[in-house]
Amino acid sequence: MSSKSKQSGFTLIELVITIAIIGILAAVAIPKFINLSSTAQTNTTNAIAGALSAANASNYAARKLSSSLGVAVANCTDVASTLQSGLPTGYTITAATVAVDATVTCTLTGPSSSTATFTATGIT
Repeated sequence: MSSKSKQSGFTLIELVITIAIIGILAAVAIPKFINLSSTAQTNTTNAIAGALSAANASNYAARKLSSSLGVAVANCTDVASTLQSGLPTGYTITAATVAVDATVTCTLTGPSSSTATFTATGIT
């Protein structure tokens, strides 16, 4: 009786080619991922600035109806308190005085120094 064993598996050249293809895909994907992270941070800062503008407008309208509603806004930094959960960690608002019933453009700075602008309207 002769026993023949048939082995199955990958040859060395198949493994090397597979590893090479994975390496090429990684080399192409990593720079794209890094670029997406930067874009995502910029877009997040813009979204928070938009939320600050919207919260400020809502606060202004509520405060005009009754001084017991909303919060007083006399500085750009006061707008952060109009957000329901406050300003997220890592974001800062550049201080600037806002006169009553005047609208000014304020600057929001986020992580990685991404910046965006929003409007603040003063109200007592």
